[in-house]
Amino acid sequence: MPALPDYKVSPSVQPKPGDYGYDLDKALASVMGLHAIIPSDAFTAETLGTERAGNAVLIRENGVVLTIGYLLTEAETIWLHLNDGRVVPGHVLGYDQTTGFGLVQALAKLDLPALPLGDSTLVPLEESVVVGGAGGRQKSVAARVVGKQEFAGYWEYVLDEAIFTAPAHPNWGGTAVIGPAGELIGIGSLQLERARERGSSEHLNMVVPIDDLKPILDDLLKFGRPNRPPRPWLGLYATEIEDKIVVVGLASRGPAQAADIRAGDIILAVAGREVSELSTAFRKVWSLGNAGIEVPLLLYRDGRTFEVTVKSGDRNRFLKGPSLH
Repeated sequence: MPALPDYKVSPSVQPKPGDYGYDLDKALASVMGLHAIIPSDAFTAETLGTERAGNAVLIRENGVVLTIGYLLTEAETIWLHLNDGRVVPGHVLGYDQTTGFGLVQALAKLDLPALPLGDSTLVPLEESVVVGGAGGRQKSVAARVVGKQEFAGYWEYVLDEAIFTAPAHPNWGGTAVIGPAGELIGIGSLQLERARERGSSEHLNMVVPIDDLKPILDDLLKFGRPNRPPRPWLGLYATEIEDKIVVVGLASRGPAQAADIRAGDIILAVAGREVSELSTAFRKVWSLGNAGIEVPLLLYRDGRTFEVTVKSGDRNRFLKGPSLH
């Protein structure tokens, strides 16, 4: 049976039941471990690996489990590790590339409380939250909200208002971020680092707010993806360096690679609009139409400026669909 990563949370940052106005242990009982096995020929195998492990949380009594989508993208096998030692199989219901959420259906009765969905918009800065990992209080972190702002990821991803928490959870993927009312306000996605005015830098968790799930939840349950046209996808990885957008990698066999875009290229403009921020560049691409639209880019490479037109794609068409059990 596959095992989950072993890690420790310092006792000094573990949550204490008396500090919260809800049943902390009951809320954390909804959190479980998730282990996914991905085929070696999957599109994301090279970048995300063929075995992925993290956390997930039960959001419906009938066994619907929410996690972060990169853990289960293209998975052929899912195992859910419950806090009482049971390990049960799961089936991927769907995932959404826009928000990053993923859903799993447990294939055995869990007999666990479901964590209700809260309102992430009502959680203010400096609010105390619990970042819950599989294993109860000993695997969870008493944290606070240290930021709520736009986040742009290098893989063509933007959140209008991500939540940032500190101190960081050491096994952040799929953690359940629990608000002051004992409700789920977000799912852990990344660990980031930010500089402080004095002393060493601080590690944060980037959290996808639960309010981004509500408009698409029924579609994910019914269709496996939101019932909307797919965004245009270029298949490139980019970062901001000194107010410039630099291509740092390319998805194998993706549209950008087919257009001969290369690592090191600087993106100066998208469809005639000058860009210096990832979020601006990605949003301009998405504003042009649906997947399949041609995207004009102005690039700088080796001392020269030139235009390239990329025939965008639907990212989901490059991925293996969920296996049926």
